[in-house]
Amino acid sequence: MRLLLDTHVYLWVRLDSPRLPARFREAVADPANIKYVSAISAAEIAVKRAVGKLDVDGQIAGDLAALGFDELPFTHRHARALDALPLKHRDPFDRMLIAQAMADDLVFLTVDAQCAAYDVRTFAPE
Repeated sequence: MRLLLDTHVYLWVRLDSPRLPARFREAVADPANIKYVSAISAAEIAVKRAVGKLDVDGQIAGDLAALGFDELPFTHRHARALDALPLKHRDPFDRMLIAQAMADDLVFLTVDAQCAAYDVRTFAPE
């Protein structure tokens, strides 16, 4: 399975948070799955750190390959997919991640119920 981690899911994995659903933990640990972390998540972490909404280590978006994750750049193709999305969710970072998941046919790992308003494949946390 090809997975795209929502930013909060990526942070929970990195921090080994008890908030990470067991099913997500298993999917991320499964070596058969390809796990992507978007450049959008790195930007979201940086922005939220800068404005004081997130207090995490600056290296949180560090070496993805060493953690078993692949980087997913945000491309013009993703921007076109974003442009086609109706405004059902107001968070621009989530909308960009949803557009990437839809454009690249990835399963989006998120606990954000608002993301279900889109025709994006998700992985239920339970």
